[in-house]
Amino acid sequence: PADCQLSRAVSHSSAMIGGLFIYNHKGEVLISRVYRDDIGREAVDAFRVNVIHARQQVRSPVSSIGRTSFFHVKRSNIWLCAVAKKNVSASLVFQFLYKMIEVMVSYFGKINEENIKNNFVLIYELLDELLDYGYPQNTDTGVLKTYITQQGVRAQTKEETTRITNQVTGQIAWRREGIKYRRNELFLDVIESVNLLMSPQGQVLSAHVSGRVRMKSYLSGMPECKFGINDKVVVDSRRAAGASPATSPSTTASSTSA
Repeated sequence: PADCQLSRAVSHSSAMIGGLFIYNHKGEVLISRVYRDDIGREAVDAFRVNVIHARQQVRSPVSSIGRTSFFHVKRSNIWLCAVAKKNVSASLVFQFLYKMIEVMVSYFGKINEENIKNNFVLIYELLDELLDYGYPQNTDTGVLKTYITQQGVRAQTKEETTRITNQVTGQIAWRREGIKYRRNELFLDVIESVNLLMSPQGQVLSAHVSGRVRMKSYLSGMPECKFGINDKVVVDSRRAAGASPATSPSTTASSTSA
């Protein structure tokens, strides 16, 4: 297993990682952990200036600046950099960096700036177990999860954000998806009430008409329905024909089933 090979490589090598830093695409330090006294603040600035902000793209994953070696791995817009002063095994350092990425992905998913900031406490706890005075230790995800039980905070995906936004804004919050009926039916009732107040002398003091439309829907999916109240058309047409006005409005409804 890779973890056993990594442990054996450490025991036969003088590999010591002096510091571990995580940068964003702007060169800002998101995570900083120094294990050796020979690594100072100038190492952080040296990598930012000579690699991240370099005029020409640095293709080599290993950079030697002064007497310091920088081993970096880039994931999307995040830079993971291990720093060492002494002559260390490059293959072992990169194996550790990739195992660290694997551990972080197992805890909080995709490696990006938002997830790094949301889980910085968890990352520091993991670094305490992954490295001891610069020496790689336990990198097995299953073993780490037995005593670091904290759940990582995962950033929401675009699909999850869209779904939550639709629910919050009430776009279709009143009707769930996947509704199906054997028969597509819709029942529509128009209820009207006339209120009249008269004086003893027969004078109308107040009068108003109120109404409401009540609907019972058995339509599948999310149909688009259009309703029209055409009582004025019926009344005018009957008056023109010499008929008495309708006592109740006629209502038409058309629905299109999804």
